[in-house]
Amino acid sequence: MNIKNALLSISLVLSLALTASSQIRVYEDGKLPADSRLGELRHLNNYFPFDVPEDIDSWKQRQAQLRKRLLVANGLWPLPERTPLNAKIFGKTEREGFTVEKVYFESYPGHFVSGLLFRPTESNGKHPAVLSPHGHGGRLQDHGDGIKGLIENGDEVYEASGRFPKLARCAQLARMGCVTFIYDMEGYVDSLQLPMEVSHRLNSARPDLESPKQWGFFSAQAEMRLQSIMGVQTWNSIRALDFLTSLPDVDAKRIGITGGSGGGTQTIVLGAIDDRPVVSFPQGMVSTDMQGGCPCENCNLLRVDTGNVELAGLFAPRPIAMTGANDWTSEIQTKGYPELQKLYGLYDKPEDVFCVSYLQFGHNYNYVTRRVMYHWFNKHLGLGHKEPIVEKDYQLLTDEQVHIWDDEHPAPEAGIAHEVKLLKAIDDASKKQLEKLIADAEDPAATFKEIHGEAIKSIIIHGLPKSDDLEREKVKKVARDGYIEFGDILRNKVTGAELPLVSLFPTEQEWNKTVTIWLSGEGNAGLYDAEGKLNATIQKLLSTGSSIISADLLYQGEFLKEGKSVESQRLATTTNRAVSAYTFCYNHTLFSHRVHDALSLISFVANDEHEPNAILLIGAAGAGPIAATARAIAGSVIDIAFIDTKGFRFADITKYSHPEFFPGAIKYGDLPGILALNAPHPLVITGESKLPALVKQIYGEGGKVILTPTFDSAFSTN
Repeated sequence: MNIKNALLSISLVLSLALTASSQIRVYEDGKLPADSRLGELRHLNNYFPFDVPEDIDSWKQRQAQLRKRLLVANGLWPLPERTPLNAKIFGKTEREGFTVEKVYFESYPGHFVSGLLFRPTESNGKHPAVLSPHGHGGRLQDHGDGIKGLIENGDEVYEASGRFPKLARCAQLARMGCVTFIYDMEGYVDSLQLPMEVSHRLNSARPDLESPKQWGFFSAQAEMRLQSIMGVQTWNSIRALDFLTSLPDVDAKRIGITGGSGGGTQTIVLGAIDDRPVVSFPQGMVSTDMQGGCPCENCNLLRVDTGNVELAGLFAPRPIAMTGANDWTSEIQTKGYPELQKLYGLYDKPEDVFCVSYLQFGHNYNYVTRRVMYHWFNKHLGLGHKEPIVEKDYQLLTDEQVHIWDDEHPAPEAGIAHEVKLLKAIDDASKKQLEKLIADAEDPAATFKEIHGEAIKSIIIHGLPKSDDLEREKVKKVARDGYIEFGDILRNKVTGAELPLVSLFPTEQEWNKTVTIWLSGEGNAGLYDAEGKLNATIQKLLSTGSSIISADLLYQGEFLKEGKSVESQRLATTTNRAVSAYTFCYNHTLFSHRVHDALSLISFVANDEHEPNAILLIGAAGAGPIAATARAIAGSVIDIAFIDTKGFRFADITKYSHPEFFPGAIKYGDLPGILALNAPHPLVITGESKLPALVKQIYGEGGKVILTPTFDSAFSTN
């Protein structure tokens, strides 16, 4: 009663210019929220600093979160079944100090990885090994006549082997005693099942490959299953490690990894998620500047609130080195390397990270840079060679000796037919794997939370904000008939988000210490009916003594200029290529932003000084999926959630510009999967003809979930 009387006293001096049929507006007409998210979208050419945590425990927590996100982003959470490689090794060629053999194996059934295996001539005992993702230009990158200029410039020394710099490093590593495997990126040399035009050069959408029944890479359907060229290449790299460590002459405890440019990106990502490499040399991509220009280096979620320097740091405390050049790595000595040194200092191992810059050279993995790598691997793989190590020339391999497919080993199926078949097979395998993990679990609900719940958290990224991170500004109060209406601004001081809030406090009924959070697809306008009066559900809630709080989520209500509505979300304009990752590798989707807004509202209410006894969450008029996702993360903070799904499914979306586009949604059970993550907390669902099977399975018999026929009838449920 004290709160009620105080508010009534304040209301006596309020201006009553607004009538009972007017919706309160928080901002002055024409003014938009001062929300940082309304600014320019981030893109691959922005600045990506690495803020190193002050202590090792904070870093390890961050490291674990990012590693999990990288797996999720690449479509590898949980790791797929390691199907038989069915590896073939053949066509040995001998050179002084090393041999070269042709290799292919299946990373997925029917999808082949091809490459060359370099082995030391001395084959007694087990050898250390090096995995070498090649980068753009292919493993057979040929400088051609340009080698003469490179020799004059100091990039290369030998006119023969220097023409093929990627093979040169493999040959030298083999002469140093390392079994070395260089394999084709998708679309290069002998890896033609996913052609160059798709895997690296796609410029426009392919409408015939956008449906739930038949989809291709870069479609909304693929992205909502977290299927990407980058993800396939990352899985190829993991399987390449499987192949390399399975060889009888390889010491699986001494594995190095190095690649340049796009291969440097793969080196960073693989080193972050796989513990087997013990030393790394990611060349040409550890930078606070450009993060990777090709679609094969970008996937949704990967670099949101992070960048390549921090991702390279996930390799810590294992030794890592790189060089800078006159490209996007030109400032590495002052922007990136000092932070990596600080990070390794947390482990008391500052000497295990190293960088030197050669600004006289452009983007490269040249003779000079390779010399640094040889030293690093010599030291950390325990090769025992006398320094300095000098790379030698060798007799070049012929076309026949470097290409894989021939009459005895025919090239596999390629093109759109293979692309569609591969994506469908990956999807089917993922569904079966997830279903089996849950069905076989001793506690299915706990396993579901561990897999699906952690995935959704990694996709949303932000959890419940801390109360200290939120700030409320009181703006307006208006006395109404039976309630007081407030207009406030809620700010998240960490993210820069700013939300216009409308809250209603009952004056005819004593406040029952319950707060109802109302989320609507119409924002704050969803509190009202067509005549501008409170809708029937809101009136009913007020009559029970509950207070109500609502917000315009991002690009709802007061976020929009008059007469405009959001039919698609903003996309980064740095490229016109039809690839969602050019936007959502670096930015949250609109759906995720709106979930963040809902979480801010939930945290604000839960930590309010008036200490409500119960918090209800309602998702109405299209906001059901947002509310369900926020509740899945907030858990027991919400006492009961009412979700009107309106029969929505993410699988019906066919464009990644759609406002509800949500990477990974289909992979992790679509909206029923998100609803199931509300378990074991009370949940009322409407908008469904029957309770989704996954929801029934996870809530179990006697679970606190109810299906009601209509949204209004939900509030007559006890």
